[in-house]
Amino acid sequence: MSIATVPAPASVLAPAPRWARRCAHAIALCAVPSGLWRVAMAFGVYVGYSDQVLREEFAIPGWGIAYVLGLSLLTEVAALLPLLLVSERRRVRHPRALAALAWSASAALVLGAIWQLVVACTVQSQTLMTSETAEAVWAVAFAPLFAIPVLMTAVTWSYALRLRAAEPRYRVA
Repeated sequence: MSIATVPAPASVLAPAPRWARRCAHAIALCAVPSGLWRVAMAFGVYVGYSDQVLREEFAIPGWGIAYVLGLSLLTEVAALLPLLLVSERRRVRHPRALAALAWSASAALVLGAIWQLVVACTVQSQTLMTSETAEAVWAVAFAPLFAIPVLMTAVTWSYALRLRAAEPRYRVA
């Protein structure tokens, strides 16, 4: 009689809790206001910068339009990625790699939020706006981005717990 370890059948990842699904959807929504603000800037809508500042600092009109629109598109696509962590329709092939990527993204988002806060508080970024109303609109458009690191960390934590619970256990046969 020999003792061998045989992997138990792999269990399926449990469905995401409702709060995690809501957080993932909130991440996607948090990116919308700043994206719309950037798109408006690219299309020449007054967002608080003078024409001179748009030309000299942002190269608008010119290649800056492609940069700002590309940044908006990239932000929106990245904001949709946490939906993979809570989706029940799409099963990923490498869930552990997705978990590692999600934790890395959470850390990067926290660092990015800190960096954005520093940029927002610098003297140059405050002096480029032409009015206090424009600064207030800018702040309202970009404020939801600061919720994304917290939400992403919560969604990632939920995914990691569900992944750990679904790992195959070894049994003695």
